[in-house]
Amino acid sequence: MLNREEEVWPRMMPIIQEMKTSLLGIMEAEVVYYPRSGNKVADRIANETTTFMSFVPKLYSILHVWLFFYVEADNCIVNIPDLPIDWLNHRLTKQSNRSLLIQDKKKLPCSSLSPSYPAVITVVSAREMATSFLRRNLNTTRFSLNRFISTSSSSYSSPHRRVVVTGLGMVTPLGRGVETTWRRLIGGESGIRGLTPDDLKMSSFDEETKLYTFDQLSSKVAAFVPYGSNTGEFDEGLWLNSKAIAKFIGYALCAADEALRDAEWLPTEEEEKERTGVSIGGGIGSISDIVEAAQMICEKRLRRLSPFFIPKILVNMASGHVSMKYGFQGPNHAAVTACATGAHSIGDATRMIQFGDADVMVAGGTESSIDALSVAGFSRSRALSTKFNSSPQEASRPFDCGRDGFVIGEGSGVIVLEELEHAKRRGAKIYAELCGYGMSGDAHHITQPPEDGKGAVLAMTRALKQSGLSPNEVDYVNAHATSTPMGDAVEARAIKTVFSDHATSGTLAFSSTKGATGHLLGAAGAVEAIFSVLAIHHGVAPLTLNVKNPDPIFDKSFMPLTTSKEMLVKTAMSNSFGFGGTNASLLFASI
Repeated sequence: MLNREEEVWPRMMPIIQEMKTSLLGIMEAEVVYYPRSGNKVADRIANETTTFMSFVPKLYSILHVWLFFYVEADNCIVNIPDLPIDWLNHRLTKQSNRSLLIQDKKKLPCSSLSPSYPAVITVVSAREMATSFLRRNLNTTRFSLNRFISTSSSSYSSPHRRVVVTGLGMVTPLGRGVETTWRRLIGGESGIRGLTPDDLKMSSFDEETKLYTFDQLSSKVAAFVPYGSNTGEFDEGLWLNSKAIAKFIGYALCAADEALRDAEWLPTEEEEKERTGVSIGGGIGSISDIVEAAQMICEKRLRRLSPFFIPKILVNMASGHVSMKYGFQGPNHAAVTACATGAHSIGDATRMIQFGDADVMVAGGTESSIDALSVAGFSRSRALSTKFNSSPQEASRPFDCGRDGFVIGEGSGVIVLEELEHAKRRGAKIYAELCGYGMSGDAHHITQPPEDGKGAVLAMTRALKQSGLSPNEVDYVNAHATSTPMGDAVEARAIKTVFSDHATSGTLAFSSTKGATGHLLGAAGAVEAIFSVLAIHHGVAPLTLNVKNPDPIFDKSFMPLTTSKEMLVKTAMSNSFGFGGTNASLLFASI
């Protein structure tokens, strides 16, 4: 860095002078530089900026960035890239209302690909804006200059861009549509039924092989999406009308359509489409199509393999088809994190909005894996329920002593996420704010969580930390609990650890909705996030079905809901944990 001083300095000096001239008249601040070893460029910059500017812009080297001003009490390294002289937006110099300027956090455009030169800047005193803070903090006040990028001039970027939910859509074993699913859920109905040989998606196999396979399966219960053309049923003629669309893609298209219509967000302007993205993941994709293709190889019929085979099985094609259908050209993303997929897809989409990559994101999860190979695979890992084949609706029983594994399910959940001010400007209906997203890894086992539930604790704690809420402020938790002997107890223990007296006093309401829906794998986190949002919206915490004999970890004051409860729900957390030790917690709040 030393040998670049004379090369860089001539270009930096005019920029500094422009900054001083333009900003000094708005509000002055005394800036003191604490040298970093050997950084002569930074030393000279600091000496030239002893008294300049109202707030310090962070400058971030990227192809195209937007500068904005954000004040926070924290020490930070300021990056000063090689910038063009005209980086300062003339609108800033014309702004006479200083308080409005601070509130709006006006942005300044620049373009740079050069390396940054760090300098530490500390603000000792600043007129108006820092006065009240200095009275409370006699020591040096610091400006934190945060790094956040935006790909468009339509919005500034910051992790403090608030993200809200403005649309909901779902396809579940309880029915197609939010209204049908929610009504049946809080009414204590089940979407689980017995498995039949025709459900195994073995159309390319002979009848004898199909029956033999069915007979070999130890688990014969599943949670199917109801098909038909009636209200609350999934119309395959409408959504599975192309050879390129597998069931998991069709479910996502259906749920996304409902969510977008609910949000009243079907943009026609090019810029609006460019600022709208999609983040819909899946756990497995289309295993049945893979089985069918493998059968063609065995029968030496490879030339009959569909040219749509690869596009049908790729998990990201759910996002791709939604993006193509509506012309959305923002981020096109798909998380694949087993049973935490839906939650990760929503959390990732939230951060894309916070960091300015989009103003609107269509986010969620989707799954259609009730087929011979998937059921056989989960059965071999001893993950599925096998004791209730004769009474399917009792098979999924989270937190109950009689639980013996999860019930495999299918469906999709999609929500429309939107930057708060964007939603307000267009008068959108706002269900809730997504204020916290926590992630963690167990680093323990491929399928089992650690007994202390540390990964779950970390995910929940990190979601709380990001939101700024205390554990006592959470009203409802939608637990991941899948009805497995170990997993449910571990999560209950983790909830106790995180929420402490708030949980054990009976104040915190919690439940697992998988008793009614089964386990939707990659779609579970998204569907349950919607249930959490609806709990806030309707003031009803849904029940856990089939808790007849609660696990010994529970007592009278710490017990999952066994009936739906009308209550004021201001904040709700949704947990999702997956194979491989991947964990995610989403925290929603009323607004």
